[in-house]
Amino acid sequence: MPILRKFVDLLPGVAFIAAVILILQQCVEAGVINRALFPPPSVIASTLWELIAGGEVMGPLGATITLFAAGYVLAAIVGILLGLAMGTNQRVNDLLDPLIESIRPLPKAALIPVLMLFLGLGTTMKVTAIVLASFFPIVINTIQGVRGVDPVLVATGRTFGLSRLAITFKIILPASIPYLLAGMRVALGLALLMTILSEMLAGTGGLGFLVLENQRAFHIRQMYAWLVILAVVGVAINAAMVAAERRFVPWLDKYRVN
Repeated sequence: MPILRKFVDLLPGVAFIAAVILILQQCVEAGVINRALFPPPSVIASTLWELIAGGEVMGPLGATITLFAAGYVLAAIVGILLGLAMGTNQRVNDLLDPLIESIRPLPKAALIPVLMLFLGLGTTMKVTAIVLASFFPIVINTIQGVRGVDPVLVATGRTFGLSRLAITFKIILPASIPYLLAGMRVALGLALLMTILSEMLAGTGGLGFLVLENQRAFHIRQMYAWLVILAVVGVAINAAMVAAERRFVPWLDKYRVN
């Protein structure tokens, strides 16, 4: 059964995480790790349960996920469309490539102060920062995917009388999906990173804001509890992307390392 096999595959990783948590617990109790700076995992777990039971999680969690989704989806749409245009039209590529290549190496976190000056501390600034962080891997991978499409497929489409637009969306785009999804998976981590960073710097809510706020107030237990929630969010988002890959490019499973 696929579900049972998946469970068995996860057992070594789960056991390793449990072992690490147990070692940390013992190190803190033995005084090897300063308890004031890193509470025992059992204390963090109880604090996490208190936050969940008290209903304090859903508001910040919803704000962070909404912000992340808005920026990531917008970056994906713009990146895919622009990548298709640049990959299929040399004039568009010659026009935009110098601009993209001049901005791409810049650390996107360094642009947040500039965005604050022009856009303030609200949602617009945060979404823009997320888009800037996650746009480039998507557009570059899309371009490479388009350029890697077998010319025979394109020629076949022309033989059947398909328009250039139809060839782009019916032949080139489906053939580029593995590259596209690879870029989107790289962008996933960058988008989540920029979401948390923008919340920390803007100081207007979300998981990032709470992590920094608790650190400043020296509420160490709460800070680590929110970090655990953030880690779970990251794992869940990555799992969703893996599921999307298996849904749209199932043939890639045979290349996965067993």
